[in-house]
Amino acid sequence: MSDAPTPAKATPAVAFCFLANSVLAREKWARERLEPFAGQGFEVRLPLVRPLLLVIAAGGRIEPGQAPAAALVSPAGVAGDSALAEELRYLRRHLRPDVEEELSRVVGDIAAHQLVGTARSFMRWQRDALARVASSLADYAADERGALVRRVELADLGARVRELDEALARLENRVGRL
Repeated sequence: MSDAPTPAKATPAVAFCFLANSVLAREKWARERLEPFAGQGFEVRLPLVRPLLLVIAAGGRIEPGQAPAAALVSPAGVAGDSALAEELRYLRRHLRPDVEEELSRVVGDIAAHQLVGTARSFMRWQRDALARVASSLADYAADERGALVRRVELADLGARVRELDEALARLENRVGRL
């Protein structure tokens, strides 16, 4: 038996770490900013993939791990109020890798171009589908169920209530004069 470490299994977490560490390898300043957080964990949530539990390793590298998550990273942003979350927010704003370029180093130029194009199309499709579902639900709630009221109808009701209130005030004045 050898004491050599066994290679990591091909999991989404390992793939994410490989790509993230490829970017970090070229950005020394980013690794230096992550180094103080060695041993701290964070969670990454990506569409269609189970949440990834990752840890900051020595040298500012990212590795799969099981440390408690001090931050949550998703396409929407970085959530959490820890120092690690703040640092990840900073890196998200200032570290802008060219995804297609990074991927081309792994799978080649043509495949990277096709994969990135497909991913962009998929994200556009998801946004469009979400907008259509939200619009359909709002229409259903307003028209079919009557659970929601449109702004125009609400404004009309408000005007009628004001008219009724004014008429009631005029009636009270007449009754008061009698």
